[in-house]
Amino acid sequence: MEITINGEKRVLADQVTLAELLVELGLPDLRRVAVEHNGNLAPREQWSTLRLTDGDRLEIVHFVGGG
Repeated sequence: MEITINGEKRVLADQVTLAELLVELGLPDLRRVAVEHNGNLAPREQWSTLRLTDGDRLEIVHFVGGG
């Protein structure tokens, strides 16, 4: 299946959850990540059950601390 992540097309295996994708992407600290799924904020408690489908659009933001 093909999805769009932050404006870039990506091909994934079928039946992948949002949580599995985030791990695959190697994000260092998932506590500092926010995800928009097809224009709506994806609640963190749904990441492990939210199955991605062909044509989905994700915007993934990783917050960075600093001073």
